[in-house]
Amino acid sequence: MSSTKGLEGVVATQSAISSIIDDQLTYAGYRIDDLAENSSFEEVIYLLWNQKLPTESELKVLKTQLREEMALPEAVIAHLRSYDLSTVHPMAALRTAVSLLGLYDSEADEMSEDANKRKAVRLQARMATIVAAFSRIREGKDPVQPKDNLSFAANLLYMLNGEEPKGIEIEAINKALVLHADHELNASTFTARVCVATLSDMYSGVTAAISALKGPLHGGANERVMKMLTEIGEEENAVPYIQERLERKEKIMGMGHRVYRNGDPRAKHLKKMSKELTELTGQPKWYNMSVKIEEYIKKEKGLPANVDFYSASVYHSLGIDHDLFTPIFAVSRVSGWIAHILEQYANNRLIRPRAEYTGPQTQDYISIEKRS
Repeated sequence: MSSTKGLEGVVATQSAISSIIDDQLTYAGYRIDDLAENSSFEEVIYLLWNQKLPTESELKVLKTQLREEMALPEAVIAHLRSYDLSTVHPMAALRTAVSLLGLYDSEADEMSEDANKRKAVRLQARMATIVAAFSRIREGKDPVQPKDNLSFAANLLYMLNGEEPKGIEIEAINKALVLHADHELNASTFTARVCVATLSDMYSGVTAAISALKGPLHGGANERVMKMLTEIGEEENAVPYIQERLERKEKIMGMGHRVYRNGDPRAKHLKKMSKELTELTGQPKWYNMSVKIEEYIKKEKGLPANVDFYSASVYHSLGIDHDLFTPIFAVSRVSGWIAHILEQYANNRLIRPRAEYTGPQTQDYISIEKRS
């Protein structure tokens, strides 16, 4: 029995949710390019959960359900207010708040298909509200209630900023949500499936997934990209900064990807939005700097940008705090986590791999008084 480090290349399950084949990402067979350019995030949620695009009436029902379930229990709001907001990271707050949500859901441990679908809607809707409420509470402001006439993407920005967003801002966040919604068997999705394969509840599965996403090797790349851009400061500093980092053999975040060899197909969509938004906000340097870094890394290392690289300047241009980048990722990715959780429940087998033992072989037990 031999092992593969990091399970790279190991096929662990069968899934009809998304695929990465020949550097092309699809959701239920639909190309990510088509979805990013044409679909709303609500359509993608429905697609991932049902493996088909919704009709107009089906989409209307889902949009209504999501808006109706966005309100948080008062106890969760009170809990967010109790955090030490000067030190707690938003991902830790999100992880704890989602776990807490399960205590206030009478169906949390009800495992019927209908109950799980209702919980899916609640979790999808309330993740956005948690992130927005946490952001406002730590700014000393009251949480903002969603509006019935706004889309999911528009409500997310509205609840964060307290102002209805512009068309291009809605387009940008909608694209980001669509592009991050699912990505086959990534670390957080696999964590969610392992968790619920024990027949644990959906809240446990999503909490486990958030815990995996919290790690900087998975969900924190865009936050670290923006930190790098901020350190660089001006366009003329970009290439010298990267040269110095490479000479010290330091990793450049947002470059390359474990499963793509010829480039992340999602990156180009956010690159376009980055250009438009940074021009709109009068700070084109963030986009120009990013392009210079991408071109240099591609020339020196053969690594193109991944989806996290340009999402950094997109989120920054939307006025989103840098430490909220990964929680926003989670607001999108929960749609995929839930899809995988539902799929795991539908055809479950406990996930229990083996380990290749590398320790000492059989040893004789020595009584404690004879040990040296």
